[in-house]
Amino acid sequence: MRNVKILWSVLFFTLIVVFAGCAPSVQELEVQILPSDRLVKKLEANRRKIKTFVGTGVINIESKELTAKGNFEITIKKPDTIKVSIYGPWGIDLAHILVTKNDFVFYDVMNSKSYQGAVSQNVIKGIFKVDLSFDNLIDAFAGSVNLTEKLRLEPTSYDIKDDNYAMIYADSLKKEKAIYDISTKNLSIKQFRFIKFPETVALQSTFSDFKMYEDVPLPFNVLVENKLMGQKIKIEYRNIIVNEEIDEVKVSIPSDVEIIEW
Repeated sequence: MRNVKILWSVLFFTLIVVFAGCAPSVQELEVQILPSDRLVKKLEANRRKIKTFVGTGVINIESKELTAKGNFEITIKKPDTIKVSIYGPWGIDLAHILVTKNDFVFYDVMNSKSYQGAVSQNVIKGIFKVDLSFDNLIDAFAGSVNLTEKLRLEPTSYDIKDDNYAMIYADSLKKEKAIYDISTKNLSIKQFRFIKFPETVALQSTFSDFKMYEDVPLPFNVLVENKLMGQKIKIEYRNIIVNEEIDEVKVSIPSDVEIIEW
């Protein structure tokens, strides 16, 4: 019996030593916490890693002018091309939309009409029913946030709350601030809020259900809300493919379709 007790004591001591060796030290945990400048550089590097993006899923658009939901496929070829195809029940073609920095094509399949012309903020708003710039539109669909302008700025506030980096950039002259909630575990941007002073949320993007692609966390659920305009885009991806070669992005329009310059 005494030998058994000695054996268990030795085994227990050995396990303590092994687990103690595996557990991260306080110093190691501190190293994992990034200073703000390194965090922003890492986030922006992750965004720029994604050169092409193809996703399929369900899109839900809500605005004062339109409420619509349907299956869709999106193709993004950075920095200047985005194509969205909308499908109805049983895979019926409803519309194909191609937007670049310079021009756009909106092919209304059901009515056999194609609207074409120079791209502008009003055109993007008219097509997608959300008041976003072209660059913000691409980032929204790709589940990312552009931090280029923050690379050389110090945040007004930088803290860690509940395993999230809480980063705030305030501009007292413009009376606005940007708030970012970022996971300390995988550096996913969970939420971005653009606020007008004092506390009016103008734009809010919420991302969830992340999966890793080439060490970059990409969300399968995206919610972009223009609170001031009462506009909302909700995206639920079923499948995402990134950084595959895309030669040309175009919309094929039959010869009998009516072309309308817009």
